[in-house]
Parts: sequence; structure tokens; C-alpha cells
Amino acid sequence: MPTHVEGDLVADDHRFAIVVSRFNEFVTESMVDGALDTLARHGVDLDEVTIVHVPGSLEIPVAAKKCARSGDYDAVICVGAVIRGATDHFDYVCSGVSSGTMQTALDTEVPVIFGVITTDTIEQAIERAGTKAGNKGSDAAEAALEMANLMDQL
Repeated sequence: MPTHVEGDLVADDHRFAIVVSRFNEFVTESMVDGALDTLARHGVDLDEVTIVHVPGSLEIPVAAKKCARSGDYDAVICVGAVIRGATDHFDYVCSGVSSGTMQTALDTEVPVIFGVITTDTIEQAIERAGTKAGNKGSDAAEAALEMANLMDQL
């Protein structure tokens, strides 16, 4: 029989960092609230959570890498909102933040959760920050909890 290993949604005294973009703060603030609510509901001591504010989504990976390398956190939750505009800037930001976040996780072997929403409209962003389409900050916090527990088992 194969061995199955998976994480669960239990706090287990894990510590978390949330790296959040101030750009589109009207969206990211709700996402951070959702992440904190989820962490608290699963038993995380919010005094063990550090929130790191960066100017925009493109700055998330470097701050996330610093958090992950510190050894102070069991997972890093990245929260941002990139909303398409009239130029190619959207594509460059989305590419940079997604590849930088993934590379950080691979380099540090610390779960770095991609909770950055990328939408075509402001309305879509608001929907994903706690209205019709759920709260992607909350979803990212659940993934961080599960991955922190999984890493303990590997």
C-alpha cells in the first residue's frame, strides 16, 4: 500500500507572514482581513502573524524571500491585486510576481502562497476579495496552513 502524506488545517504553533501590496489597497485590505480571519478560525495566534506592506505586487517576491529566508515563518502568504489597464504593464507585473513568488518557494523550501489576484476589471477584483467569488486571501491562508503542516511531515 502506498503511503499518503497531506497537510491539514490545524495551527500547530506555526508562524506566518503576509506580504501585501498597498497598490489597489481597496481590494488587498479585504483579502488580508479574510486571511487573518481564516488563520484565527483555525487556531493561529494572530500575535504570531507578521504583515509586511510593499508598494506594489511586483515588490512582493523580494519581501517574501526575505521573510522565507529569515527562518521566522513556516509559510508566507502573498496578497496583491493586479487589474488590467490599457497597456502591457499588466502582463509584465503578472509574470514577474507569479514567477518571483514561485522561485522564492523553490529557493527557500518554505511555502510561499500565491494569493495575488489578476483580473480584467475592478469589479472582478472586488468579487474575489470577499463578495460573490469568495475571498482569495482566505483561500491563500488555508493553503498556507495546509502546506506548513505538510512540510512538517516531509
